[in-house]
Amino acid sequence: MHVPGPMPTQSVVMVMPPPQALPNCPPGLEYLTQIDQLLIHQKVELMEVLLGWESNNQYVVKNSLGQQVFLAAEESNLCTRQLCGAVRPFVLHVQDNTGREVLTLTRPLRCSSCWCPCCLQELEVQAPPGNPLGYVTQEWHPYLPKFTIRNSRKEGVLHIVGPFCNCNCFSDVIFKVVSLDGAAVIGKISKQWSGVGAEMFTDADNFGMQFPVDLDVKIKAVILGACFLIVSEAHCVTVHISTRANY
Repeated sequence: MHVPGPMPTQSVVMVMPPPQALPNCPPGLEYLTQIDQLLIHQKVELMEVLLGWESNNQYVVKNSLGQQVFLAAEESNLCTRQLCGAVRPFVLHVQDNTGREVLTLTRPLRCSSCWCPCCLQELEVQAPPGNPLGYVTQEWHPYLPKFTIRNSRKEGVLHIVGPFCNCNCFSDVIFKVVSLDGAAVIGKISKQWSGVGAEMFTDADNFGMQFPVDLDVKIKAVILGACFLIVSEAHCVTVHISTRANY
């Protein structure tokens, strides 16, 4: 008589319970009102590891309990991925656990060099899709990477200032999140060294963001967009974003 072997184990995806709809909150972003931390994991693509062939990036966004909150998938064409690399244009579709698109991040083809001050990086955050929620724009500086978090009216809200060299080996790279006048350090972005093996053989990133629970949900969403913009320009890193005022 045939005795069946053990059943194969299946990975169980834990998802964050859907929150109730809230007034003045874009649909699907109610999740962000309940949390102060997000963990973003980029999926490793086999073709990139074996052949170095750049593919559309995919991400899983989780809360601090490991529950899945969002899924994000890049939309770009093959030619720009191979020819333009990290500065390629893309549209990033962010969906909740029901498959509903709650955020659309759009980046046009731009330069990131200080020698092209009229064509620096920018990203538009839409929520719901088609409705501009905020913007992330790179500001000109002769040697430092600088970005501005903007609201839907393109008014500046926060600045992000990076170090002179954003590609350190064997150590973390710190970006400061500061007030518009630069007097107060609101938080930081730290791109963490992920190890020799990960740095050499894949550009899959794992990063996170941490912020006060009572921060405006729309600004939280734009900071999430800033995450993807900064990480897209610096492969093989782990990013940690914190916007607490005790730094």
